[in-house]
Amino acid sequence: MSADLFVTGTDTGVGKTVLSALLASALSTGYWKPIQTGRMRGHAETDRETVMRWARLEPRDAPPEAYIFDPPVSPHLAARAAGIVIDVGAIRRPDTDRPLVLEGAGGAMVPINDRELMLDLMSHLGAPVVVAARGSLGTINHTLLTVEAIRSRGLPLLGVVMIGEGNRDNREAIEHYGQVPVLGWIPPLDPIGRDALVEVFERHFDRSRLAREPAHETRDA
Repeated sequence: MSADLFVTGTDTGVGKTVLSALLASALSTGYWKPIQTGRMRGHAETDRETVMRWARLEPRDAPPEAYIFDPPVSPHLAARAAGIVIDVGAIRRPDTDRPLVLEGAGGAMVPINDRELMLDLMSHLGAPVVVAARGSLGTINHTLLTVEAIRSRGLPLLGVVMIGEGNRDNREAIEHYGQVPVLGWIPPLDPIGRDALVEVFERHFDRSRLAREPAHETRDA
């Protein structure tokens, strides 16, 4: 594993953080969440702290956020409430030689400021994209729309990971209609920890697909 990965999702709460922890554990990477909202949403931990605990990462392997906000809202609203504007161009990858799993906030089309979306941050950082998607009802539409949005920007799309209850029909529909590989499946886990995450990766993921270099997507004129 020599490159970063960017984990986005079909919507908020879909399982991006558990997928990020799984990839960091199984591929021996670090972790970075450039923009964190909802720091005070009633949880004891930020996503960074949760991934550090689940994947057993040292602080040096999980650099702090570029922006962090208390309200559990979209980044553009959280920044507005704080009286600032998020500058996507000023967000720089942490200076580390170790590959990183980069976790987005919300879904691919979440606004960051008045002009830019999470897609723009993904493009700015340039890492291949992995989409976290639910396995439940509604996932086909949400996932295909997310895949289409990523491709519309010409971003390198590696594939989709299904999270939650397994559904073979949904998986096959996403692969067929989206023409995108489903890289793996994360079943419900309790408790979540590094050993359990690595076991899921070995049982339910295709390592060869994750190691493959994705092509930048192009659209027909």
